[in-house]
Amino acid sequence: MATQKPRILIADDEKNIRFTMTHALERSGYEIAAAVNGEDALKQLEAAEFDLLLLDLRMPGMDGMEVLREAAERYPGTRVVIVTAHGTVENAVEAVKLGAADFIQKPFSPTEIRDLVAQILDRGHIRTEEAHDYATHLALAKRSINQRRLAAATAYVKQAIAADPGRPEAFNLLGVLQEIEGDRHGALKNYRIALDLNPSYEPARRNLSRSGEPPIPGTLSLG
Repeated sequence: MATQKPRILIADDEKNIRFTMTHALERSGYEIAAAVNGEDALKQLEAAEFDLLLLDLRMPGMDGMEVLREAAERYPGTRVVIVTAHGTVENAVEAVKLGAADFIQKPFSPTEIRDLVAQILDRGHIRTEEAHDYATHLALAKRSINQRRLAAATAYVKQAIAADPGRPEAFNLLGVLQEIEGDRHGALKNYRIALDLNPSYEPARRNLSRSGEPPIPGTLSLG
């Protein structure tokens, strides 16, 4: 029996972005549909099941955050990636609380979007009892964020750190979770640890760059 292709919905008001993502992901064998705005995205989610929604944060009419709220409530089985060139710390935190699986910032390459989609879809196949190494604990943490199980996500991140304390990704993700919970001091500490471990690790650098008062516009970077 043939395995069903993962179904992905792209919601973006920019035609060239829809084309770029569609072309990149169809090459990986995914089944793609496109929505031109938030209202269109919700209609398509109602009409068919999707494994993943690539959702532009800023669209005319119903914006991405409104769509995310509706999708999280009505279609919890559909994972959501926020796609944005805009955004602020505040709505990034809110998006993660609502269950956004990850973020990607424009501009991005076809390889970057393919890699991110593959990682997110792979998380859904991991069984908890298989969590023995750093990468699996980290993947389970991100899946728990998508499921809005933040306490479980924090536990998995700490297990990843225990498995390999010399890598930056888990410290950065722990910082993100602390920022969601309002622990700004703890978040900054872990972003700095991530950068100490790898000074070129961009997700931690971007997160730390928002530490000024007032916050510098940007998005949380899960890494």
